[in-house]
Amino acid sequence: MNWSSFLYVFLGGGAGSLVRFGLSVAIQNRTIGSLPMATLTANVLACLVAALWLRVFQGDDLSEGLRLMLITGFCGGLSTFSTFSLETAQLIKQGDILWALVNITLSVVLCTGIVIWALKK
Repeated sequence: MNWSSFLYVFLGGGAGSLVRFGLSVAIQNRTIGSLPMATLTANVLACLVAALWLRVFQGDDLSEGLRLMLITGFCGGLSTFSTFSLETAQLIKQGDILWALVNITLSVVLCTGIVIWALKK
């Protein structure tokens, strides 16, 4: 691994983080019950990007730099397990157990389902 690999991850991660922030700003007041929609949307979108990458380019000899920028960087910067965990814990602390369970279920089912779909080729 060389320094250009770090640069690819850095650039992709910055772009993913900016998209994540933009989603938070755009969706911050839109909720379904107590469901944290911005985090759910960011995580599902990151899984969709990674899944489409797998589905479209699996087996093709594409640039390692592009893969590092898109998957490791962009998807890593866009998705946010720490915020998902924090928001779910806050729902539980507030007594919104049902919404915490909905958040966990939707996140796991949607994100895992998207990746499983991508691997069915």
